[in-house]
Amino acid sequence: MDSARRFACCLLICVSLWSSGVKCYRRPNIVLILTDDLDLTMGGLTPLKKTQRLIGDAGMSFTNAFVASPLCCPSRASILTGKYPHNHRVVNNTLEGNCSSAAWQKSEEPNVFPALLRSAAGYQTFFAGKYLNQYGRSAAGGLQHVPPGWNYWVGLTETLSSLGVSGSGLQRFTSEDISFLSFTFYKSSYQPFFMMVATPAPHHPWTPAPQYQDHYNSTKAPRDPNFDHHGKDKHWLIRQAKTPMANSSVEFLDTAFRKRWQTLLSVDDLVETIVQRLEVRGELDNTYIFFTSDNGYHTGQFSLPMDKRQLYEFDIRVPLMVRGPKIKPNQTSQMLVANVDLGPTFLDIAGYDLNKTQMDGMSFLPILHGQMNSSSWRTDILVEYEGEGSDVSIPSCPLLGPGLWFCYPDCVCEDAFNNTYACVRTVTPSVNLQYCEFDDNEVFVEVYNLTADPFQLNNIAKSIEQEVLEEMNHRLMMLQSCSGATCRTAGVFDPSLHIQIVSLGSHYVDTRSISRRPVT
Repeated sequence: MDSARRFACCLLICVSLWSSGVKCYRRPNIVLILTDDLDLTMGGLTPLKKTQRLIGDAGMSFTNAFVASPLCCPSRASILTGKYPHNHRVVNNTLEGNCSSAAWQKSEEPNVFPALLRSAAGYQTFFAGKYLNQYGRSAAGGLQHVPPGWNYWVGLTETLSSLGVSGSGLQRFTSEDISFLSFTFYKSSYQPFFMMVATPAPHHPWTPAPQYQDHYNSTKAPRDPNFDHHGKDKHWLIRQAKTPMANSSVEFLDTAFRKRWQTLLSVDDLVETIVQRLEVRGELDNTYIFFTSDNGYHTGQFSLPMDKRQLYEFDIRVPLMVRGPKIKPNQTSQMLVANVDLGPTFLDIAGYDLNKTQMDGMSFLPILHGQMNSSSWRTDILVEYEGEGSDVSIPSCPLLGPGLWFCYPDCVCEDAFNNTYACVRTVTPSVNLQYCEFDDNEVFVEVYNLTADPFQLNNIAKSIEQEVLEEMNHRLMMLQSCSGATCRTAGVFDPSLHIQIVSLGSHYVDTRSISRRPVT
C-alpha cells in the first residue's frame, strides 16, 4: 500500500468516529482549504478551473488578499491566532524562530480559533494536512502532541500523525484518497463542524499524481516585466541577484513552474470532491467554504530563482475565494483583507463574541454579505518578516560572507539576516501603495505606487515628499506596535495625501501589452 493510501486509511479510521444525525437547522459549517505556496500574480489559479467554478463563481473572490508574513510558519500562525507576527512571535520556519516551539504551544495554541470554535461555540473540528513546519519533531513534543482545539487530527510531518500516531509520509492529496468526506461531519443533529484541509501542494518537491505528469508540457514561468529584471534600486538581497540568469537556471524555473501546476490539478480534484460530498450529505447550502494559501511564490522575479519571503506582490498577495450562505454568486471584492482576518471571520460565522478575543484581525463576514462599503473598511494592513541567515559563510558561496541563507549554486541567495522588514500595504479606491522599512545597516526604504507600477519595477522612496514619507512611517510604527483592537484602528490612511501619491511614479507606467499569464 503506497503512502497516499495509508494516509487515506488513517483518515477513515479517524472519521469513523463520527456518527450521522437527523438533519435539522444548525449554525453554518465552515471548511478552510489552505494550499502551500500558491501564488496569485503569476497565474496560480489557472489550473484550478473546478475550484474557481465551485467556489469563486459560486461566491466571492478577493483581489486584495494578503498574508501578514510571506513564509509558511509565521503565516499559518497568523491564520490560527488572528495575530500579526510581532504578537504571536513566530518569525520563521525554525524552532528558534518559535515555529511549533514549547513557548508557542504554551502561550498561543490554547487560544487559536479552532479551540474557541470547539470549546465556546460547540463546533466539531477536524484537521488534515500540513500544520506548522516543525510539528512532529521531538523538540516540539513529537507526534504525540495534538494541538488543542481539534476533535479529530491528522497532521502531516515527514511522517503522519493521526491523533498522535505515527504513519507514513504524503506528498499529495487526490480525489480518490479523500473518501473520508463521504461521512456526515457532525456528531449530533445540533453540532456544526469546522474542517481544515491543508494541502502540501504546490510546495516543493512538486510531485504530481501519475495521471497529471504530462500536463502543461509547453508551459513556462511567466515572463512579466520583473522576470529576470535587475532590482538595482532595491535592498541589498535583491541587488545581489545576477542578471541575466543562466539558461540552465531559466530552464529549471520553467520545469518547476510546470510541476507546480501539475500538482494543483490534484488540489482541484480535492475541492471538487469536498463540494460533492457536502452536496450529497445535504450540507452544501449551510457551509462556508474558504480557499486560500499561506503565501505566494516567485520563480525568477528580480532574478531570484524561487522561494517566497520577499515583500513584493508575488510573495504577499494570495488567492482568496469564499462561498456560503447569504453570499451572492459571481462577486469580486477589492476590499483589503489579510490572513489575520480568517480566524475572526470564522468566529463571527459561529456567533462568537469577537470582543472576547485578543485577535488583531477583523471579520470580513459583512463584506461577504454585502453589508460593508469601502468607506467603512480599513485602508492599511501590516506585512512583516524577520530574515533567516547563518552566522557562518555559506559553503557554496563563501565570498558573500556570513548572514545568508538558501543560496543557489550560482550564488544567488534568497534570504539573509538583513532581510528583516515591515511594510504597510495600503488599498483605497484611489490609492494602491506599499511602504517598507528594513532593519538593516542601510535602514533601507522601498515605496511602490502599484497603480502606476504594478510589477514594482521602480522604488520611488527618493521621489516622495517628506510629508508623505512621515505619514507612511507613522502608520507603520502604529501597526508595528498594535495589539488586538488597536490593530483594527491604527494607521488609517489619510486621504488628503492621495493626490501626491497617485502622481508619484506615473511616468513609469508600462504601456506594453503585458500578459500576467504564463508563457505557453
